[in-house]
Amino acid sequence: MSIEVIVPNLPESVSDATLITWHKQPGDTVIKNENLVDLETDKVVLEVPAPESGILGKILKEDGSIVVGGEILALLEPQAAEEGPRTAATSPEPEDGEESDIPLSPSVRRLIAENALDPFAIKGSGKDGRLTKTDVLDYLHKKTLQEAQLIAPAVKEIPLNPPLSKGEAESPPLIKREAEGRGISNLRPEQRVPMTRLRAKVAERLLQAQQNAAMLTTFNEVNMQNVIDLRNQYKERFEKKHHVKLGFMSFFVKASIEALKRFPAINASIDDNDIIYHGYYDIGIAVSTERGLIVPVLRDADQLDFAGIEQSIVDFGAKTRAGTLTYDDLKGGTFTITNGGIFGSMLSTPILNPPQCAILGMHAIKERPVVENGQIVIRPIMYLALSYDHRLVDGREAVQFLVTIKECLEAPAHLLLNI
Repeated sequence: MSIEVIVPNLPESVSDATLITWHKQPGDTVIKNENLVDLETDKVVLEVPAPESGILGKILKEDGSIVVGGEILALLEPQAAEEGPRTAATSPEPEDGEESDIPLSPSVRRLIAENALDPFAIKGSGKDGRLTKTDVLDYLHKKTLQEAQLIAPAVKEIPLNPPLSKGEAESPPLIKREAEGRGISNLRPEQRVPMTRLRAKVAERLLQAQQNAAMLTTFNEVNMQNVIDLRNQYKERFEKKHHVKLGFMSFFVKASIEALKRFPAINASIDDNDIIYHGYYDIGIAVSTERGLIVPVLRDADQLDFAGIEQSIVDFGAKTRAGTLTYDDLKGGTFTITNGGIFGSMLSTPILNPPQCAILGMHAIKERPVVENGQIVIRPIMYLALSYDHRLVDGREAVQFLVTIKECLEAPAHLLLNI
């Protein structure tokens, strides 16, 4: 009797999903709980595991199909008892001394399968030499460049002048240089691809933010010297005790929470004609991924210490790379922090993350001349930006909010002593 492979129940806020990739084809042997297919929603990619071991029979929903919870994707045929589990014919046999099963994250397995790669040929940079998604992407990038160099023809010169007839004076030839790679290329390639569900949802929400909010941005600068000194003084002891590195984000989360407590309107949201004041502090940390922007949320961030914040951020990073973020990781949030400084951004105007009414933008730290006690000195300065919904937040509150963050960071003892 055939076994049905069905779409799992989707969260309440998600009506359907897009089938991205089948990892098995009809006739392939599958093992119970092995990932068969990926479904993309507007926030995360869901994996559908095999309910039982067997042979993949008929596929009912092809790549690109829109599916809903409970819908049948394929049929599994039970495997004969004497056969036992076997690997698919496409799986390479390991050489002597190699392990036949390398521990890989779902996203890494997906990349390797889609590009028919040998995981043993890629050097891993993760813990214990494990492959990460970045390792595979870098390998693919280098491989593409190498193939392009092999394919690219040498530069050649083509005379544009027609052959001369007898007695015709010879003129300097016009030369068209034709080259791919080193010279001038006449190729103008284009590629049309559909938006991912996540990219489309991000576009929709950002457009909604611009159309439905009276968005303004205020700026300030912060001297990061004291934070840097404090971090350098204690980072080794911190890491030894808590087994996580002390970064800058925990300082900004703590400073933001202090400012949100002083200005509750910035931690609020608008629902039609009502204002919802949140008595908790769920801080979203914007993360850029290959699929688009996502914002995992630190729940009750005011109850976390520095180590708890840093560990949560590390955990989110690991989940993002492995493609295992859940809806609960992304749901809600009362305030968002985004760090364009990691990409080298000097100044930007971050856009709101609806229904939140404010977002803090961090930027690159640069040494700049500043005046202290009548003297010009060099200090590490970061520009801060606060975008806010003017329907709910007055300019005075926005400016004072940003000044509070500046004061907390320039005198980090405030954060440690809760004063």
